[in-house]
Amino acid sequence: MTDLLELSLLQLRQMLGAGEVSARSYVDDCLTRIAAIDAQIEAWTFLDPDHARAQADALDARRAAGLPLGPLHGVPIGIKDIIDTADMPTENGAAGDAGRRPAQDAVLIARLRAAGAVIMGKTVTTELAYFAPGKTRNPYAQDRTPGGSSSGSAAAVASGMVPAAIGTQTNGSIIRPAAFCGAVGFKPTHGLVPRTGALLQSAPLDTIGPLTRSVADAAALVDVIRGPDPGDPDSRPAAAGALLDTVLSDPPVPPRLAFVRSPVWDRASADTQTVFADLVAMLRGQCEEITLPPSFDDAHRHHRTLMFGGFARNLAGYAAHADRLSDQMRQALTDAAAVSAGDYLAALSARDALTAELADLLTGYDAILTPSAPGEAPAVDTTGDPAFNTIWSLLGMPAVTLPLFAGASGLPIGVQLVAARNDDARLLRTARWLDTRVLSDAAGTTDTSV
Repeated sequence: MTDLLELSLLQLRQMLGAGEVSARSYVDDCLTRIAAIDAQIEAWTFLDPDHARAQADALDARRAAGLPLGPLHGVPIGIKDIIDTADMPTENGAAGDAGRRPAQDAVLIARLRAAGAVIMGKTVTTELAYFAPGKTRNPYAQDRTPGGSSSGSAAAVASGMVPAAIGTQTNGSIIRPAAFCGAVGFKPTHGLVPRTGALLQSAPLDTIGPLTRSVADAAALVDVIRGPDPGDPDSRPAAAGALLDTVLSDPPVPPRLAFVRSPVWDRASADTQTVFADLVAMLRGQCEEITLPPSFDDAHRHHRTLMFGGFARNLAGYAAHADRLSDQMRQALTDAAAVSAGDYLAALSARDALTAELADLLTGYDAILTPSAPGEAPAVDTTGDPAFNTIWSLLGMPAVTLPLFAGASGLPIGVQLVAARNDDARLLRTARWLDTRVLSDAAGTTDTSV
């Protein structure tokens, strides 16, 4: 059982597709793992073991009948509890939504089911995917936060309960928890994955993506759920070809990285600053530091305007029952009500200008190299600081975090790579290259191949 639970999604789907392991037996292994450890981690807000087994049994019957199998046949996936599931509650981490039962699946859930995935259950989210912590604990240390808002998704994957989970990001809600929990987190280009049927916070910012055990796993999962949907006007057609094919290929030339401290470098812990100094030195000849222009000093303010402007439109109804909200959420809705239409439109214009400015800076580079979070996971009464994610979320750029290092306490420190919009495939290929390069260096070899 332990060996199976340590497999990557790609390894697992090969075994499931070949019939070397049944969907039911693997789901049972996951459920056994959950029963053994989730009382301490509390990654799940809804889990019906019998329903998970029934999905697996139906998939095994399909295989036994000789019917075509999907690319995720039998693979259990955890779903952040702001994404609608017709057969399970979707409560958005909010007391006012307790017991809420959606009428239909979100589009991405329908795509996962069509691909043969087992929708394992709903993972814990912070309240309305904002800052108030949920019940989940970091798998590495139960007195530390797993991050947020995709708290349960990160913890479930990092602790081996499921091979993959779905999260969302408006500021740092995929990258930060993945970094704190030692998982791979991928925030695709804004609009690559449709949000139809997911809680909307801010349309210019909200993005859906996976938390997995490897970069290739993230690519395989996004290949299934990406593509436009009429219900999400920000979704757009994707270029032909699978992300996974590019990720598994060799870069035609060694990638070039731009190390960016960003305007919030003073928030980076001593451990993080040391890690990046060593990493940039290790990548000598392939990495150089660039400095963002002064115009980026206002990026965090523009992001806040767009996020709170979105709150005013999409979450204002929750203010009618303010007594059921956390202090953080009540204050956010108060601040949201103060955002003017002029400020909102000005922030959109500033975002577009910064996007064009950064595109020019990135000429000649494959990706930006920057921290995923200030440092190791802080105490459990917070979800941590998303400051190192804000600019990239504002600009809708794809970002991925890799669990490459540890801090003084032995907890993970993530390394974030960011690329230009719509350059998701090359970003993930570069991330896989960097992962291999760091592991090779740690092993004392000079192998830099993918």
